[in-house]
Amino acid sequence: MGMQVKTRLVLSAILSLCALLAYLGPAPAGAQDAGQSILPTKEWLTSTPEEQGMDSAALAKLVAYGARNSFDSLLVVRHGRIVTEAYYAPYTGDISHNLFSSTKAITATLLGMVYKDGRLDSLDHPVLDFFSDRQIANVDDRKKAITVQNLLDMTPGLDWDQGFEGGKQQTMFDLARSSNWTQFILDRPMAHAPGEVFNYSNGNPDIISAVITRLTGKPAEDYARERLFAPLGIVDWHWERDPQGLSKGEGMLYLLPRDMAKIGYLYLRHGEWEGKQLLPSGWADILDHRLVNVHASDDPNESYTNFIWVFPDRHAYMANGKNGQLIMVFPDLDAVVVTTARKQVDYKALINAVSRAAKSDVALSSNPGAAAQLANVIGDVAVEKPTPVNPTPEIAAGISGKTYALSENAFGLKSFMLDLAQPHPHFDVEFSLYYPAGSSVRYSFPIGLDGFYRKGPPKSSEPAIGHITEAKGTWLDAQTFVIDVPILGYGEQQKLVLTFNGRKLHFLRTVAVGEGEDISVDGEQVAN
Repeated sequence: MGMQVKTRLVLSAILSLCALLAYLGPAPAGAQDAGQSILPTKEWLTSTPEEQGMDSAALAKLVAYGARNSFDSLLVVRHGRIVTEAYYAPYTGDISHNLFSSTKAITATLLGMVYKDGRLDSLDHPVLDFFSDRQIANVDDRKKAITVQNLLDMTPGLDWDQGFEGGKQQTMFDLARSSNWTQFILDRPMAHAPGEVFNYSNGNPDIISAVITRLTGKPAEDYARERLFAPLGIVDWHWERDPQGLSKGEGMLYLLPRDMAKIGYLYLRHGEWEGKQLLPSGWADILDHRLVNVHASDDPNESYTNFIWVFPDRHAYMANGKNGQLIMVFPDLDAVVVTTARKQVDYKALINAVSRAAKSDVALSSNPGAAAQLANVIGDVAVEKPTPVNPTPEIAAGISGKTYALSENAFGLKSFMLDLAQPHPHFDVEFSLYYPAGSSVRYSFPIGLDGFYRKGPPKSSEPAIGHITEAKGTWLDAQTFVIDVPILGYGEQQKLVLTFNGRKLHFLRTVAVGEGEDISVDGEQVAN
């Protein structure tokens, strides 16, 4: 057994023991004054599941489910305390994670605060009023009737193809190429009267972000820093901006999983935090809202409001981001569940698992055997397991360190280089940039050749390329090298399949989830 494997086994045992001691330790959280205000502004309290009426054995199964389904993290909060917290190697809990479309719920939350402040007079205010200084295309009576609430409900009637339950997402590609996103969205022609049809669109929260800026005089991120993040004690985040400098209302906000749980807990507490009402009365009581049915093919009850997905028959709702970035709230259970992942989470399976684990509203008898089971699985998923490494073919020496210019492609991938030389094997990728025209950017990432990932440097200033990238690779056959590249905190699992033939390279990039996101392009070796 190699030293690295031994080290990881020892680490796994230590993690399991520490987790078990945390469950069996003194000062049970359930013994505290039931009337005590539990607010994780500075840090979360923790507890055994049984002290909060949950079953450790059932939660152990949920943690194991996450390992089989590409989770990065899982947090379960009940009665204001974390009862289960798992981080799946190679991801760790100190890395902020891209929320993707769960950002939309944060944007709506900020709009609610603007409304509570009195800066917005009504949710039925016509949207075009906020942009009277612009020349907007395709204006008719239907577009003039679009309200703020229509945007929040995804029912403004604008013509938009984002591939909700099918489609080519053409509008998203067009938006990405626009230098002024707000103008592009406002200029869209109308397809329906406002309020008639649910049509999922990134454009709606981007307009809400622009409205927040119009009403507060600052980007949504700056308003969030003062009015949401500071009160909740959130200090670690990154939020991308559009070409005009506006916070992207639809996505690209990075938070730590524990801070994601704070957002859910704010809603669970009806918008109140440390004695202050941060949200308008009733805003956070999602199950009491007038809901819009989304007509989902797999769930006739699935609904929507204020950029939040609602399951009224299951008494649960969630902020939902691509590839499993979820903040799920269970008002009846007094629980919040957070997942970050690299593929879509089965919502029904998650709801059912949490509901089965919540056995009682009061404490259960301690269960050391189940506690040990849960501690063991949490420790196990936190430790990276090596993958097989195949023999190195003769071609390796000939391609190592050589740069390949790639043919023109829609993703702007310009060149690639794989250097297998020890002690620092790595690969470099170069991307063309839209702005300024003709420019490019190059990134270099270390790569493990021993079955373990090597971690690249943080790229918090460039999260669109990767927050923290880990990579490992092996030869698939005599001509094909495969690189496994999870982008830590980005919710994406990608593989680079490199097929070499003389001076030629075929580059194939695949992702676990995301139709239309694969890249297949040919390249040719150039003089270095």
